[in-house]
Amino acid sequence: MTFTELLRNVGLFGAAVMCCLALLSIFSVAVMVDKYRRFRAASRETHVAQVVSAGILEYDGVREAGGDQSASLDQVTSALRDSMSETLVQLKVGLGFLATIGSTAPFVGLFGTVAGIINAFRNIAATGSGGMSVVSGGIAEALVTTALGIFVAIPAVAAFNYFTGKIENFHIEMNRASTQLVNRLFKAPQIDRVAKMSVESEDNSYAAR
Repeated sequence: MTFTELLRNVGLFGAAVMCCLALLSIFSVAVMVDKYRRFRAASRETHVAQVVSAGILEYDGVREAGGDQSASLDQVTSALRDSMSETLVQLKVGLGFLATIGSTAPFVGLFGTVAGIINAFRNIAATGSGGMSVVSGGIAEALVTTALGIFVAIPAVAAFNYFTGKIENFHIEMNRASTQLVNRLFKAPQIDRVAKMSVESEDNSYAAR
């Protein structure tokens, strides 16, 4: 029996399950394409630039308002953390949908499998025989829906794992950029002032001699 003949023997319920899986597959591919485009744009350092810009703007605002350094450090750190969280939330949009498809598609296919087997046994009971012509419709539903459920789930799970890994990399990059910015804005000036005070102390000591 060819695949076309199997499809012809699929019942109404099996066809409904297959249509549902086909729609899930289309939505899954659409999400994958959208996430790929967004992640490709984020790979051009736009995510890091957004976080750094938020920290610099907050730092400039505190300095213009005349705030002290400790308050400025807290506000800049908070701004960096908020910007990072917002960026991660934007990057994660749609991943829950992929995870849901990856975890539920095999069960949807299994639902069609069970229904196909039930139909096969009903045909056997109705005709009193178990020939291939009697059970072919039920077997077709069982085989096709099972295969289609797995076919839909595998790409969704693979894409979810891939994009989750990319988000972890982005998170590390943003953390590193935030740390470097804070060190540059707050710790480096302190080191410069300590070095300057040390040089002045040595000059005064030399002049006293």
